[in-house]
Amino acid sequence: MAGRLLGRHGGCLRRIVLALVAVAAAPVVLLLIFRFLPVPVTPQIVIAFFSGEPAHYEWRDLSRISPYLAKAVIAAEDAKFCRHHGFDWQSIDQAVKAHARHPKKRLRGASTLSQQAARSLFLVPWRSWVRKGLEAYITVLMEGMWPKRRILATYLNLVDWGHGYFGAEAAAQGYFHKPASTLTARQASRLAAILPNPEGWRALHPGPYVARRSGELMGRMRVVDRDRLDACIRR
Repeated sequence: MAGRLLGRHGGCLRRIVLALVAVAAAPVVLLLIFRFLPVPVTPQIVIAFFSGEPAHYEWRDLSRISPYLAKAVIAAEDAKFCRHHGFDWQSIDQAVKAHARHPKKRLRGASTLSQQAARSLFLVPWRSWVRKGLEAYITVLMEGMWPKRRILATYLNLVDWGHGYFGAEAAAQGYFHKPASTLTARQASRLAAILPNPEGWRALHPGPYVARRSGELMGRMRVVDRDRLDACIRR
């Protein structure tokens, strides 16, 4: 009797271990593939499709995306992108301390571009601690397996710019009726400015807040260029 129970539990344990190994190994295999090939689809795009919502998406190599947009998102989202290894520990510490002072307020974001790229590539958009753990795991893998150019290219291609526009090409065509390669500095700054709330803010005809933030980002973009904060993606 004991032997049968042990055998039954042993088989269950083996299946659990094999499932965990498969879950851990799958991102490694896919990251190896997507380091060289365009990403065909993401969980968020699939969800939008089956929900009947619009989903416009076209992959573009980083060389076919305006360098202004790369500078704009670095200026807006992650000025330390070329210096960190996936996580901005200082920003995380500041966010945790701010939450400790005001626990009823939502924990403010401290995600790097690498974390956001990992999230967009593999994970669903629903918040949970499990998702945060998977995001951290994938970010570590991505930083170890990919060059920074590929990470930024993936971010720019997969980020949700609102209204069913996923990635730089779809956003450039949808908002400005032009390819991503020809975005001006002003247009790039507006796209970066609406990232915190792309469904509620307008890139084409911005309101006062987006217009002001876009102007601030124009100044930060010049700092990115001057201080070579984008050195890791230059050729």
